[in-house]
Amino acid sequence: MPESAEGGAVAATGRRRAPLPARVGVVMLGLLAGACLLSIPWTFERLPDAAGRGVAPRRFEAANLKLNLLAPWWMEDAESSTRRREAIEAGEFVPGSTLGTDRLGRDVLARVLAGGVVSLAVGTSAAAIALLLGTAVGAVSGFAGGRVDAVLMRSVDVLYGLPSILLVVLLAIAVDGVIERSGWRPDSTSRQWISLVTLFVAIGGVGWLTLARIVRGQVLSLRGQPFMEACEALAIPRTRQMLRHVLPNLAGPVLVYATLAVPAAMLSESFLSFLGIGVREPLPSWGNLAAEGLQELNPFRSRWWLLAAPCLALSATLVGLNLLGDHLRRRFDPTTRTP
Repeated sequence: MPESAEGGAVAATGRRRAPLPARVGVVMLGLLAGACLLSIPWTFERLPDAAGRGVAPRRFEAANLKLNLLAPWWMEDAESSTRRREAIEAGEFVPGSTLGTDRLGRDVLARVLAGGVVSLAVGTSAAAIALLLGTAVGAVSGFAGGRVDAVLMRSVDVLYGLPSILLVVLLAIAVDGVIERSGWRPDSTSRQWISLVTLFVAIGGVGWLTLARIVRGQVLSLRGQPFMEACEALAIPRTRQMLRHVLPNLAGPVLVYATLAVPAAMLSESFLSFLGIGVREPLPSWGNLAAEGLQELNPFRSRWWLLAAPCLALSATLVGLNLLGDHLRRRFDPTTRTP
């Protein structure tokens, strides 16, 4: 079977297979995202209380201080084994032993899977906001031209000069300040939702600048194509030109940027959560789980798996998304495509 210039095999039908790195990225991403999404009924279920009613905390937040810092089964010591056995004999709920428990006695595996759901949700939502804003601003700027183009692009230049992470932090702090001054005292669930919405709106609100420039350049290139000149000659309304002829031809660059915007948004969320500004307890994310695991690294007794689990999950997801994005860029970008 002949090989393509990108390293992928060409099938007998003439279709080019994706190169090995792209397939590895898809597999890694599919396994991790699938595990996190399929675990939602398990991680978010409410455990029964002493009376047998399902009104206790969800599995990822169910705490038992008597079973804190249990080692996983593949690192279990005598102390952890004894405490686990005593809890089972007493009829208590015992967290899973795959990744042990944290300082509050919560199941680390459940928290890592639930944190993956939160991190993926924040990343995809922020990327979607960035795609909508960047595509809209870039398309209008390139298609309108003149003063509209100058005003929009100069605005992009000004925003480029501001530190994006600082803007996200300031917005998160400003929202908390508005809530405090309003006198509203939301419960923990409402505060978690407000924190999540603020986070992905803030990250998406500063992540659209690069896409706006890319889309503007593509629109300027499309305006010089013969089919656009034919639209002008036929007096097709400009709105119809935009919706039927310009936007469909932007699908390739926008799709490529989407696969690269999601890992960037996830990394920003994890960084902010690691600092204690993003997703807040008891809701987990890979960032605040890494911050918790970092506290358990000490020269006396290092529980390294508490830090390794969320970091490996985040790293594998980012690598998978970047491998997929690199393949799509090579596939759709004519400047990098090899004949």
